[in-house]
Amino acid sequence: MLRAFFLSIGQFGDRAFLIVFAKSLAITFALFILLGGGAWWWAQGLAATQGAEGWLSALAGFAALVAVFAAGWLLFRAIAVGVLMLFVEEIVVAVERKHYPQALAEARHVGMGRAALMGLASAARAILVNVVVLPLYIVLLVTGVGTVALFVVVNGWLLGRDLAEMVAARHLPAAAMRGWRKATAWQRFTLGVAGTGLFMVPILNLAAPVLGAAMATHLFHGRKA
Repeated sequence: MLRAFFLSIGQFGDRAFLIVFAKSLAITFALFILLGGGAWWWAQGLAATQGAEGWLSALAGFAALVAVFAAGWLLFRAIAVGVLMLFVEEIVVAVERKHYPQALAEARHVGMGRAALMGLASAARAILVNVVVLPLYIVLLVTGVGTVALFVVVNGWLLGRDLAEMVAARHLPAAAMRGWRKATAWQRFTLGVAGTGLFMVPILNLAAPVLGAAMATHLFHGRKA
């Protein structure tokens, strides 16, 4: 894991990495702006139906923005990884070209359609599972025990699957994916925990999706080797 991390950090300055980083970050923030604007508009509309006007309507809109901001930690991870799926092949190709040229020559292209479906599935899974687990987060937060640990375990499991499947989709037929998931469960979980840890570090969390994809590529090919 450390090897994968340091190799990924060392390649972050590559043109392909920087282009994907810029594109995915721009789209992610654009989606957040749309989400915040939509929440403001919805809250003000709801307040208007209740007869609220002026500062009360503005207060409702502000409360909606605060709610979006409060959920930002989870939403950023879900949306950022979902968006990355659209461009992840560029990262994987860059890593394979530099470190695993034989694997690159044997890889299959993942079309934009499949990449988009994987991105939507990733974001939906992350949001749905965390909403289901939310009562446990709240209980543990009140008791002061284990909230962060549970968050890391849940999202490590989710993120590990997403990141690893980005790479596996280029090299394994659909029929082999189930067996691969079973054989790599622990490796994918540790990858996800590491990626979740990156998302929890300010500033570094912006680069976490790109670094996670690069790390997943190194771990996939390192295991095969």
